[in-house]
Amino acid sequence: MRVLVVGLARSGNAAADVLVAEGASVAAFDRNEAIEAGRLRDLGVEVHLGREEEKLLQGIDLVVKSPGVPGETPLVASARGRGIPVWSEIELGARLLSNPMLGVTGTNGKTTTSGLLGAVFRAANRPVEVAGNVGRPLTSLVGAVDGNAWIVCELSSFQLEDVETLNPEIGVLLNLEPDHLDRHGSFDAYAAAKLRIFERQSSEDTAIVPRGFGAVPGGAIRVEFGADDALPAEPRIPGPHNRENAAAATAAARAAGISDDAIAEGLRAFPGVPHRIELVRELRGVRYVNDSKATNVAATRRALASFPGSPLHVILGGRGKAEPYAPLAAAFGSEDRGYLIGEATREIASALDSAGVPFSDAGDLGSALAAAASRARAGDIVLLSPACASFDQFEDFEARGDEFRRLVEGLT
Repeated sequence: MRVLVVGLARSGNAAADVLVAEGASVAAFDRNEAIEAGRLRDLGVEVHLGREEEKLLQGIDLVVKSPGVPGETPLVASARGRGIPVWSEIELGARLLSNPMLGVTGTNGKTTTSGLLGAVFRAANRPVEVAGNVGRPLTSLVGAVDGNAWIVCELSSFQLEDVETLNPEIGVLLNLEPDHLDRHGSFDAYAAAKLRIFERQSSEDTAIVPRGFGAVPGGAIRVEFGADDALPAEPRIPGPHNRENAAAATAAARAAGISDDAIAEGLRAFPGVPHRIELVRELRGVRYVNDSKATNVAATRRALASFPGSPLHVILGGRGKAEPYAPLAAAFGSEDRGYLIGEATREIASALDSAGVPFSDAGDLGSALAAAASRARAGDIVLLSPACASFDQFEDFEARGDEFRRLVEGLT
């Protein structure tokens, strides 16, 4: 088989690696001419960088698409037009791994819930690997994981767009709110991509959904959860949204046969994930919190609700996702203030202004932090929770959070 891998970030590299190991003839393409591709070339991968050309599809039997590559990109669209199958890296991994899978999707909370489930499985002494959108490609586990280990797989809408056989024994939908509308075009299309996690489930599988959620595809046993559920223990991580994540994780762990004692141990021990309501430092009574992973309005609203009674200095902005910002502005308290950065400044400023929320146009992260730190007083919180993607000024949300952490550590 001759396979073309489109997109050479983490998942694309992992897909190319495993395809070579499986004996495929592999070509790879990325628009970014600056990508370091020497390692792949050493493996025998035929690497093409820069301009998309249809001739790359000559002789190709399969295209494996990285999640960051839109489905309408010319090379992918042309492949579909020629009848060439297009799989996500997740689909490739699902076909090559026989392990039981627990899939986690939703608009917000996926990484936290996946990490929490990993902690719960480990507390129960059950072999587990956490992979997918969390940062570790699913295909990187091929040949490297015990066949009896559970795989907790975080699944984004981009990854679920191009699956055909993926069928997690336990599927979790945490929530569903507008996000990535710039990519999917409509909320209905976005929701349909998310719900593909359940499409191939049978009566032997479990679908875990928020209480009162509508019908989902597939034929799995339905289990509902809510923030007011009785839990084996209260989670260590703060915020009402994290109690909801803990309820979903509890339902999923029970479906996997894990005892409440082990679930309680995991809930108490799990400290959270980097860049998600992460306390970086307290200086002169001001807490500095890194929530760079809040890349949509709903995530930032959850962050704002996590600190009742504390005046907030919120750093907002980046590359927008075609979301309205009025709901974000409505979530600000009377003592809160915004500090705006990046491409979405004008749209966010308009929403804050209409709601009477004071704000400053800071331009970049360093200027925003300096302005917020100079205004904050003991008891206040300086919160990086952008409600936007990072790609206008940073490589990804991790780089944005790391820079915030570095700047905060440098405050005197």
